[in-house]
Amino acid sequence: MESTKFFLTVDDYQNDAKNHLEKVAHDYYESGANDEYTLKRNEAAYKKLLIRPRCLQDVSSVDTSIEWFGKIHKFPIGIAPTAFHKMACKDGELSTLKGAADTNSLMICSSWSNTSLEEVAIKGKQMGAQLWFQLYIYKDRSVTEALVSRAEAAGYQAFVLTVDTPILGRRIADMRNGFSLPKILKFANFEGNAAHSYMPQGIKGQSGFMEYVTSQIDPSLDWNTLDWLVRRTSHPVVVKGIIRGDDAKMAIEKGAKGIIVSNHGGRQMDSAPATIEALPEIVKAVGESCQVFLDGGIRNGRDVFKAIALGANGIFIGRPVLWGLSVENKKPLTLNSIIQGAKGVKNIISILQQEFTHTMKLAGCRSIQEIRKCKDLIVREDFYSKL
Repeated sequence: MESTKFFLTVDDYQNDAKNHLEKVAHDYYESGANDEYTLKRNEAAYKKLLIRPRCLQDVSSVDTSIEWFGKIHKFPIGIAPTAFHKMACKDGELSTLKGAADTNSLMICSSWSNTSLEEVAIKGKQMGAQLWFQLYIYKDRSVTEALVSRAEAAGYQAFVLTVDTPILGRRIADMRNGFSLPKILKFANFEGNAAHSYMPQGIKGQSGFMEYVTSQIDPSLDWNTLDWLVRRTSHPVVVKGIIRGDDAKMAIEKGAKGIIVSNHGGRQMDSAPATIEALPEIVKAVGESCQVFLDGGIRNGRDVFKAIALGANGIFIGRPVLWGLSVENKKPLTLNSIIQGAKGVKNIISILQQEFTHTMKLAGCRSIQEIRKCKDLIVREDFYSKL
């Protein structure tokens, strides 16, 4: 029987993923920085928020759609950029792409994918998928410049600039494992350039990935970097990794069209706030001047609802997609097809879509607009302590 028949929640996938991944890959996907305080806080913060449902609202029909940069999306749920999908299944990002297309969900392709941006784009056009492209800024600016040109030519619709990684977070699990990509895998977007396409081999106590980032990624990034990208492309630029209102305002002043409230899944600055905690400050700071998205800690449709109610235009999921990829593959990196991994991704997103719709109806909301305009729909759990 198909395993998806027994998986009714995102947690079901998380609990089973470790049975289908090599330990080093599982730890890379699952772990956070340092003591993993922020990693845990991302999820825990949602549990401190309560939904105050409205009754007698006629929810026989609800509209879950929303507009992002002039395009209508059936649900406010997309796929965040995550690296190295081929550690989860043989067809990696192509399986993720099919899962996205099958659920009409936008996918942000990572610079550090195991499948080239061109191959993802070609397949995406065939499947009718919508794609954005995520960027890191390399010390050799011509490397990033080339990625921008290639992504534009391939048809990506927006750029997502990651700004929270001047250096790599101290990821203890990766250091203990001496994490590096399996030798058969590479950074596919840098084919032909050994310095950029292969990760140094790690040793116990030292991550090969950290060595790669230290040697390649530019730690001198400043607001001029965002200026450069906005001038360089006519595509919308979305800034990912902002958790402060003043930084969000500056990003908009520099020309960004969107913000992704993100702490890199708790993998960079440990002791940073949960993204759902940071969201209201950023929404207040930017008002209606840009679109605000969020990632981190989303595990069910109620979490999606809470983020939308607090002002997000949409959310992106990272780890759940990787769990979906891995669970459908009994032997990662061996015989496989695009269809297999895609089934898990499709089911993960479908679960969130169904739960989100269910929550809307129970909360008495018929549209995204109704969720966002009801200011007392979400309260902290201490709201009732005064009673």
